[in-house]
Amino acid sequence: MSQAPLALQAYNPDVLTCIANLSNDEVFTPPEMASRMLDVLATAWAEANHGADLWADPTVTFLDPFTKSGVFLREIVRRLTEGLTPTIPDREQRVDHILTRQVYGIAITELTGYLARRSVYCSKYANGPHSVAQSFTTENGNIWFQRTEHTWGGGKREFLTDSLTGEEIAVYAKRRCTYCGAGEEDYGRGNGLETHAYALIHTDDAKARIAELFGEDMQFDVIIGNPPYQLSDGGHGSSAAPIYQKFVEKALELDPRFAVFVTPSRWFAGGKGLDEYRRRMLGDHRMKSIVDYPKLYEAFPGVKIRGGVSYFLWDRDYNGPCTIQTIWDGQPVGDPVSRYLDAYDVLVRRNEAVSILEKIRAKNEPTLDSRVSSGKPFGLRTFFHGRETRHGINEPIQLFGSRKVTWVERSEIPLNDAWVNKWKVLMTAVQGTSAAVETKFLSKPIIVGPGTACTETYLVAGKFDDEEEATRYALYLRTRFVRFLVSLRKSTQHATRDVYAFVPNVPLDRDWTDALLYERYGLTREEIAFIESQVAAHSDDLFDAAQDADDDE
Repeated sequence: MSQAPLALQAYNPDVLTCIANLSNDEVFTPPEMASRMLDVLATAWAEANHGADLWADPTVTFLDPFTKSGVFLREIVRRLTEGLTPTIPDREQRVDHILTRQVYGIAITELTGYLARRSVYCSKYANGPHSVAQSFTTENGNIWFQRTEHTWGGGKREFLTDSLTGEEIAVYAKRRCTYCGAGEEDYGRGNGLETHAYALIHTDDAKARIAELFGEDMQFDVIIGNPPYQLSDGGHGSSAAPIYQKFVEKALELDPRFAVFVTPSRWFAGGKGLDEYRRRMLGDHRMKSIVDYPKLYEAFPGVKIRGGVSYFLWDRDYNGPCTIQTIWDGQPVGDPVSRYLDAYDVLVRRNEAVSILEKIRAKNEPTLDSRVSSGKPFGLRTFFHGRETRHGINEPIQLFGSRKVTWVERSEIPLNDAWVNKWKVLMTAVQGTSAAVETKFLSKPIIVGPGTACTETYLVAGKFDDEEEATRYALYLRTRFVRFLVSLRKSTQHATRDVYAFVPNVPLDRDWTDALLYERYGLTREEIAFIESQVAAHSDDLFDAAQDADDDE
């Protein structure tokens, strides 16, 4: 038998490094990332099995339940092909055993099924004449794909008239899939298009589903992969809801010995609908290690995943702290540190930040999240605008909105009328750029006087009776100290109230500077240097939007 098809990494360049990503939702894993994840897995296996070599065991079973290019399965086959040589000396028998008894996958689309089978079997058909597997009788082999349909539920009943019969018929609009939340208007497609109804998560019983797919009651030792990240949720513009957490939860229901997944890191501190998932994951002491890539584009070049990505290893028989390692520009940052993930309600991703946060929290001071408003502080949407001038308005209120200041009647403001006559400090509700590294984390505060309101472009960070106190508060929010603490909870552009939950609500009896704050909390030189390496200083001017707006009038 030819040796060439089995030299699965001998191609230059590796074809799997040349495939364009399907989208930001379904991202191909670079072969280098897959290899690193398998290295972590092999180390954990050896630690748990008295030094045993994972790749020398002919009984271990592997599943990639969301395979795309087949990169994980291909690399597993390559390693097993080498490691099992002493156990199964005949190469053809060895490869056939690995492909038919040890390695399994579930493709996410028909196309990725072909890609994965081509990567692993060297043929898009497992039983084809060019397949390196000898014993398959089906085209899928152990890399399964079959079109799955969504299960629509809910929605609003509407009545339409049948154009042919004239009869009134009931239909349901705005239905959603009861399993993944996909909207029927976006994903209720004809037979010619993919449904994106992924098999693993469209079931009430994951184990029964696996038995249905592979024809037997499978118990996988290892589940590994890179799940789809999100689906359009029918919101404004390109709004999308995360879906990767559903794959992780279903995969863990299969009770593997080990699980290794790469996902967006947004779940560490935020993400739409991820609160319960975050709580469970942080409280799961079977999480053994996390390798984190905070820098945009680093893990997946050319793919914008805000907040970065990470992979974790889950060990069913482990119970203890989780080892966290940050990777920056391809290199580990410091030594890995073991700590319990549920020390806080979010995961503090940088190990160097933990000692700083502990010193601050040791004072048991209230925090700014109780002071900062929720979204839409005055009940006005971003696209709401008033008039260009105050002329003709009985009780004119200056409205700070997206990119401009306008004027409205006070009666047009639906919420928090009492705040109108206060001095206020406004902060933008979204802050961040498309740069690979975020350094500011919060915009400059805007001080506005009585007779003002804002749209949801801003949050009201604080309300005051006099300008001096508002100015001191704004100076505090500008410090690197505050913005560093915000960065620990801010994983995306959104700067909502909860990102202020680590920031102490200090007394406004002085003009706070970073030097005073470092002294107040007893920070060391190393801790100060770390803060200032992460957060850039704002320019010296304190932008007073109220004054600028008055000048424009």
